[in-house]
Order: sequence, then C-alpha cells, then structure tokens
Amino acid sequence: MDLTKLLRELRAERDQLDQAIAALEKVDGGGPGLVAAPKRRGRRSMSAAERRAVSERMQRYWAKRKDGSESDAT
Repeated sequence: MDLTKLLRELRAERDQLDQAIAALEKVDGGGPGLVAAPKRRGRRSMSAAERRAVSERMQRYWAKRKDGSESDAT
C-alpha cells in the first residue's frame, strides 16, 4: 500500500471520528472537562476528638492485654 494513500485514509478516518465526537459532545450538553469526577476512595480522615477517643480505647485495650498476659505467665 502506498504511504500517501494510507495517510489520506487515516486522515479521513480521523475527520470522521472528530465529527462523531463533536456530535456526541453536543448531545451530552458539554465538552471535555465536564465529566463527573470519580468518587474518592481510601481512608477518611479523623478529627482530633476521634483520634483521641481511639487512642484512649487502645491504651485501655493494651493495658488489659498486658495485665492478662502477666497473670497467665505466673
């Protein structure tokens, strides 16, 4: 196949795709950049009060474990 013929066909295909994209954007009511942002994933941040509550709860938890393990050893 001739290289210039291939380039001509690819450009024609690109023009058709550009027209199809423009038509879809017109139907969608917006252009690029108006797509909804993906939902945020991962851990949510804790407030200072929540961190303090977790810290106190874990301190009590580890204190109980420490007391329980020492009594089992004797």
